[in-house]
Amino acid sequence: MDNYSGPTDHNDDIRIYPNPDCRFAYTLNNSQPVRCTWISDQPLFFTDYEEALEDEALSAGVMSDDPVFMALEKDILAMRDKTLAYEKISQNFVEAEDTIMSQFRADADFISAPMAPKALDVEALTERLSESRIAATFISFAASHDIRIAEGRQVEGATYDREAQTIFVRADLDEAQQILLTARELRRAWQHKNGAGLHPLTFHPDHAILVHRAQTADLVISMVRVAWELQLAGDKDAWVLLENSQMADLARAFAREACVDFRALNTGKAATACFETWFLSERCRRSDRQLIQQMLADYQGYTFNDNPDMSRSICADLMMALGKMPFGQNYVAANLSQTMNDPVFTDVRDRSNANFLWFIKFERSFTDAEQALGLESAEDAKKQAETAPVSATIIAFPSRVAPAPARKASGKGAPPSRSAEE
Repeated sequence: MDNYSGPTDHNDDIRIYPNPDCRFAYTLNNSQPVRCTWISDQPLFFTDYEEALEDEALSAGVMSDDPVFMALEKDILAMRDKTLAYEKISQNFVEAEDTIMSQFRADADFISAPMAPKALDVEALTERLSESRIAATFISFAASHDIRIAEGRQVEGATYDREAQTIFVRADLDEAQQILLTARELRRAWQHKNGAGLHPLTFHPDHAILVHRAQTADLVISMVRVAWELQLAGDKDAWVLLENSQMADLARAFAREACVDFRALNTGKAATACFETWFLSERCRRSDRQLIQQMLADYQGYTFNDNPDMSRSICADLMMALGKMPFGQNYVAANLSQTMNDPVFTDVRDRSNANFLWFIKFERSFTDAEQALGLESAEDAKKQAETAPVSATIIAFPSRVAPAPARKASGKGAPPSRSAEE
């Protein structure tokens, strides 16, 4: 949690009174156990209570000029004030403890209570999304490709399952969150079916960073545009959620262009402004870290494209497909060259991410060089084996004659054994 040094309570303000010397009040844990304190710059300072003591004595019906009695009465009054203050402090602590315990019991009851199952109303969700023109187009596009929306309790928010051809949405989310997340996954399905959903790990590492960033930014732009169109239709819940979330800067950039010119939605200027705002923020760092972790794991067996020129060409085609909208102009096509070459879009500004990316590229080049050397050595060994002269050495075994006892034994019943010469 970030440290916050601003004002938190009005009780923390310092109050100065016009009495002699100085009087101030302070708080402890948002409570005020001490009302005031008398301070003097003299080491031997005693506050004069004579006037106050006379008033107290008059009110109590006691008057005496004896200084001993006056000092004793002064101590009694001081003890009474302290006792009253302590009683008030203890009462405040008891009340605060009771309040805290009651809040704790309420939270415990809420946490331990079984959650009532809530079903996802797909028809109501699609009906609200259809109030947005682009969301209605995404829904019809998904229906034409047999992609359905269903409830999913095993997903964090919403996700598009390519194999199941289904967009799973949690039923216990807020309706505004369901609208935004469903719009995002509908756009992801659009990317998949239009050739813009290619996995970044199939590209060269330098181009994989740009592809992953652009795909993530495009999904966010779709959420902002759907929320804006729903607001124009009178459904402001999704837009209010965006304005009060971490995506407020993207929503403001989109709304600024859309308010200046209503045609900015179809011309792509509003989406371009949102796209550039995403790249100028710190979201690139998080996106790069996610991709680099996938590069280091490579659990799905993706292989990088070894040809940088071919990877760049495919990257340009994917960016063109990424900026394509169901209607209106392509918001990426106008600035494609700048997007491919500008360091704002391509450079890895985080030092740790840049170090990991350099390590991945070095390991990849080292592995390729090692494999190339291994193939060359294997081919050289094969060539040497083919060109080497064929030679053989004939070993002659010495001739041997069987001894006489063996010949006699073989003549009685067994066939005669042949000598080595035979």
